[in-house]
Amino acid sequence: MFVQISKDELIKETAKKAWYQTNNIIWTIIFIYPLFFIIDLVYAKDVWVQFFIVRLITCALIFGLHTIFVAKRYDYRLLLHMSLFMLSVTSAVLCNIVPIQSLNIYYLLFATVILFFNLQVFWEPVNSIIQTLIALLLLAIFFNLLSEYNLDIVISNGGQLFFIIALLSCIIPGTRYKVMKRDVRSQILIEKSNEQLKQQNTDINAKNNLIDAQYEQLRKLDGQKNSFINIAGHDLKNLIGSIVMSNNMIKEEDYRLSTDQKEFVGYISESAEKMQYMLNKLMDVKEIESPEMKFNLEVFDANVEVMHVFRGLYETAQMKNIHLTNNILKLPLNVRLDRVFAGQVFQNLLSNAIKFSQTNNEIRVVTSLQRQKFVFEIIDEGIAIGQQELDMMFNKLKTLNDTSGVNESRLGLGLSIAKLMTQELGGELNYRSDDNGNYFRVEFYVIN
Repeated sequence: MFVQISKDELIKETAKKAWYQTNNIIWTIIFIYPLFFIIDLVYAKDVWVQFFIVRLITCALIFGLHTIFVAKRYDYRLLLHMSLFMLSVTSAVLCNIVPIQSLNIYYLLFATVILFFNLQVFWEPVNSIIQTLIALLLLAIFFNLLSEYNLDIVISNGGQLFFIIALLSCIIPGTRYKVMKRDVRSQILIEKSNEQLKQQNTDINAKNNLIDAQYEQLRKLDGQKNSFINIAGHDLKNLIGSIVMSNNMIKEEDYRLSTDQKEFVGYISESAEKMQYMLNKLMDVKEIESPEMKFNLEVFDANVEVMHVFRGLYETAQMKNIHLTNNILKLPLNVRLDRVFAGQVFQNLLSNAIKFSQTNNEIRVVTSLQRQKFVFEIIDEGIAIGQQELDMMFNKLKTLNDTSGVNESRLGLGLSIAKLMTQELGGELNYRSDDNGNYFRVEFYVIN
């Protein structure tokens, strides 16, 4: 989380802090300065009344200036300069008209006023230096106009002490100004950080509410999905049952069938069995929602399964004038897989290759043994589907138009399912589409 402070924000907050300190100084002077009459009553009995009146007038003028500056929002530095100037004038006058035995007290009071200012003010140190020089100048002016004593007497009776205290006190505002400015910056950072945290907390709560709403929506959709699966599964079972029953009726009179017809009836029987098997898997809702799909593993010859898929799609390829070339090994290569799902992988890849291949094209189906793995390859050296298109079809739903210009669009679910099933069965599926055509490759470990 990165918090940035603008120059205007820093100036605004610094001004607030400065005005707070200025108010403290002004109100302290207004309440405390008139009480100095007690010192006048002790050390200047002859003129204490006049001194008291002068102090009251000074405080009244400072109060008036403060009221105007607050209302008009003038620069606080100017108010402090004018207030300290008036205090310096009255203090310089008093220092030059009191008896010599009281000089130390009044010079100390004057130094105390300047020290108090420098301990409290929030301004640049150059302002304190200016006020100290003004105080020294006023002392010099009123010394020439009012004092009855020579300079040596004044210096030895408080003048030297005032000079030292006034000059040393000028060091204080510089450090104080830096510290308070740093505090102002830290305060702004804390406040802005708190605001950001509040905003982030609000955003998190809003996102949590959105997530809760989406979760509730997904829960409803999941219920609808299960309901749909149950309804569709029930209907499909009836349809498959009708197919099996009709096929069995044909088998009872197989003596009337030709060899090719008997072969087709066999294909129908195997397909119906696979459909029943996959439908039972689909209908098992607990299995669908479980982290892993349970397979019925068995040992079988992968080449035989590929040949079965090859023969089943041969007629489909011929209808599209696509020539399927059989490079399937005649030697047995046994694998331990779920026969139905492994066959579905081969079926999906080859059927999609036929579907998106060009008319009068040749597709080679090749199996081999490489590094103790059964390798199933589909090689189409025709026009490439496109690597980007294949990536999309293997990873999500995708509608793809036939490159021949015939609108043969479909959802790319077959390839996505083939990829998922291969991974679930512990195999590996690779594909590519480039200038050499389209290529699909599946690998499964063989059983020695």
